Amino acid sequence: MEVRSLGYRTDLAILELEGSQVTDRGDHLVIRTPGNPDYWWGNFLLLSDLERGSGGGWMARFAAEFPDAQHMALGLDEADADGVDPAELAGMTMARNAVMTATSVHTPPHPNTEAVFRRLEGDADWQQSFELAGAVHAGEPGGDAGFLAARLAAKRALAEAGHGQWFGAFLDGTLVSQLGLITSQTALARYQSVQTHPAVRRRGLAGTLVWHAGAITPVDTRTLVMVADPGDAAIRVYRSVGFTVTESQVGFIRQPGR
Repeated sequence: MEVRSLGYRTDLAILELEGSQVTDRGDHLVIRTPGNPDYWWGNFLLLSDLERGSGGGWMARFAAEFPDAQHMALGLDEADADGVDPAELAGMTMARNAVMTATSVHTPPHPNTEAVFRRLEGDADWQQSFELAGAVHAGEPGGDAGFLAARLAAKRALAEAGHGQWFGAFLDGTLVSQLGLITSQTALARYQSVQTHPAVRRRGLAGTLVWHAGAITPVDTRTLVMVADPGDAAIRVYRSVGFTVTESQVGFIRQPGR
């Protein structure tokens, strides 16, 4: 199955670098992350299309592929989601994210000048990365320590293997904003997990960090890619440094216990 969506294409490239397994079944892909079975978007099916009347069959297929999963996750490789009928997957919630791209980034309108912006290096920085992710996701699904520790290990391994870098903004030595920029494919670089501590938001940290990281990407990178919730206020930050929406990324999720 040839993946058309830029969002899913870069997702899969990064997952494979992290050690996830991608199996081609012809009309869909099976993505597994054995080291983190609770990672919804590391254990899912990616469908080439969603024909009328096929929803129940795809849900049954997921259950057969992941019999022990507490969640259910189906991605849809459609760059234009206007024709998607959410009723096909009854009981699942449709997520429609914006895939944004830029060929370069520029200084945000109100850059932050208080923080120190640099790469994460060493155990102390990565421990702060873990703590920041915990503060950002406190009380949310996927905010438990075991899941966050597994994701942190995968991110650090990517960076230390030379597949990209993790960057942070530090105020008085404390990490308050972070993101990854992964060079997963030729000429593409994908932003990952832009996070800012709730106590210091609306101070220009995320926009300045996006610009800082993008400005020092390898010279052979021609397209920067980011995926964001179109209803999130942060999307304005990404637009302010040069990103535009180029397609939609569609997925369906049923959280554990639902």
